[in-house]
Amino acid sequence: MSGRALIVNADDFGRSPGVNSGIIRAHEEGIVTSATLMVRWPDAEDAAVYARRTSLAVGLHLDLGEWEYAQGEWRARYEVVDTEAAGAVADELERQLGRFERLMGRPPTHLDSHQHVHRDEPVRTELLRAGELLGAPVRHFTPGIAYSGAFFGHDGRDTSLPEAITVEALVGVIEQLPSGVTELSCHPAAEVDHESSYGHERLQEMETLCDPRVRVAVKRRDVALRSFADFPA
Repeated sequence: MSGRALIVNADDFGRSPGVNSGIIRAHEEGIVTSATLMVRWPDAEDAAVYARRTSLAVGLHLDLGEWEYAQGEWRARYEVVDTEAAGAVADELERQLGRFERLMGRPPTHLDSHQHVHRDEPVRTELLRAGELLGAPVRHFTPGIAYSGAFFGHDGRDTSLPEAITVEALVGVIEQLPSGVTELSCHPAAEVDHESSYGHERLQEMETLCDPRVRVAVKRRDVALRSFADFPA
């Protein structure tokens, strides 16, 4: 498409009440247009209730585990299945897709994964296969939708980078958007209420996403805010 379109996708919807509240506020008062749902967590049901009655486009945030960087290496905080076992990954993906449809009453508008595990095999093949069957875009891989992880308050070793999620930083991302469609991921929350190495950064993200200066930048750069519902694969 001509011009600039921006999908702002909030990951981890359903993870906790604080995450749900942050995503909802960033959708209603900020620039979040889409979210991806973690269906394994108890608060996914409340997230789905909200999403079914609003314009928020919701996809599946495939949850196979979570890792944190400690003492010079990545360690599992939890693991759902062995991410190197194709059969186990396929079975878990089928379970989570089934749970998604029961919660939402429809298939996901798009697909991605917690901590981007689908960038590697065999998760990549399984998620791409699901995306093809569903006609749903897959983060990183669907042609015509570029992915940006620029709005994230950690470096590659889990060290906090609050300067990356300021209003000024987000305005800079918006002003440098290329032509075409870009997905920008985010992780807002209204309170830190679950165990995670990415906690207070979520609070800062929410405030930044809702700051009026961000919408001014969107308008100034003539960026169209869109959701994944606008771009079936």
